[in-house]
Amino acid sequence: MPTEHDLRHHGDAEVRDDGAALVDLAVNVRAGTPPPWLREVVAGSLASLAAYPDGRAAREAVAARHGLPAERVLLTAGAAEAFVLLARALPVRRPVVVHPQFTEPEAALRDAGHEVGRVLLRAQDGFRLDAGAVPEDADLVVIGNPTNPTSVLHPADVIVGLARPGRTLVVDEAFMDAVPGEREALAGRTDVPGLVVLRSLTKTWGLAGLRIGYVLAGPGTIAALERAQPLWPVSTPALAAAEACVSARALAEADRAAHRVAADRAHLVAGLEEFAADGVRVAGPAEGPFVLLGVPGATAVRRRLRDLGFAVRRGDTFPGLGEDWLRVAVRDRGTVNAFLQALDKALTSRPSPRP
Repeated sequence: MPTEHDLRHHGDAEVRDDGAALVDLAVNVRAGTPPPWLREVVAGSLASLAAYPDGRAAREAVAARHGLPAERVLLTAGAAEAFVLLARALPVRRPVVVHPQFTEPEAALRDAGHEVGRVLLRAQDGFRLDAGAVPEDADLVVIGNPTNPTSVLHPADVIVGLARPGRTLVVDEAFMDAVPGEREALAGRTDVPGLVVLRSLTKTWGLAGLRIGYVLAGPGTIAALERAQPLWPVSTPALAAAEACVSARALAEADRAAHRVAADRAHLVAGLEEFAADGVRVAGPAEGPFVLLGVPGATAVRRRLRDLGFAVRRGDTFPGLGEDWLRVAVRDRGTVNAFLQALDKALTSRPSPRP
């Protein structure tokens, strides 16, 4: 089935080439990362590059972090690789993706030859999950939590309600470690039939260029996905980073960062609400390290923001959204204040709507 959305457009496109000098509010990687101690871990692994990667220690460490046996864990080259493995390795007949959300799951399924059904959550409902809208015969359902780009955190029990015998329920928790206390997380649950949880270490730790994530699922599913992987899919530096990022020290640091993000997000949202008279509305309540904005004439506003030095993510490439949506990453208060001033100028210079 053809798609009218550019499913392969991502936030990094906004800061390539002529966008490299812009203040990056388009990519959801935490600013100021990776921290120095993590860079040292990655650098220290370079002495072992002559040997083939051995992922056993990292796999055990991830398993221990979630209280699981190692056979329920698969390390991947970022969470994005996991979507490709799921699309290619599982005997899927009717996959359904809950939108708006990260578009790579649908793109991977389409590339694997599947016809993909969509469940479109509605802005007037706050983009909350309507479990009744998911077809009963769907044998694979994909949903993000918290969801990119809406920043909605769905209740865990509502998501669990989507589980069915014979259905694979894929929950993308790439941004869950940015939620204080990781409330509503399903990672580590073994009582939900067909549950597959994806995690990324690239967002909180600034490892997008290193590519490291993992899958948590039943042993049979993990074995099927592993058979679809190439040999040595995760590099030695990425394995070292994975082990370090699930240590007690790292988990404590991530939790502190999550609380800072929550405070900075509240500051951003409060500032954005001052533009309500200009038609700006914030989807929410936002719980991720980004917010989704409804902005009349968003395309022109985004271009004006670029002229003023800020890159934000266009929203019209997400199924379920249109041209009047923008996604903005949460940053520190100084950056947020500068962005709000730029937004004020961008809105002021926006052409008036025709009568």
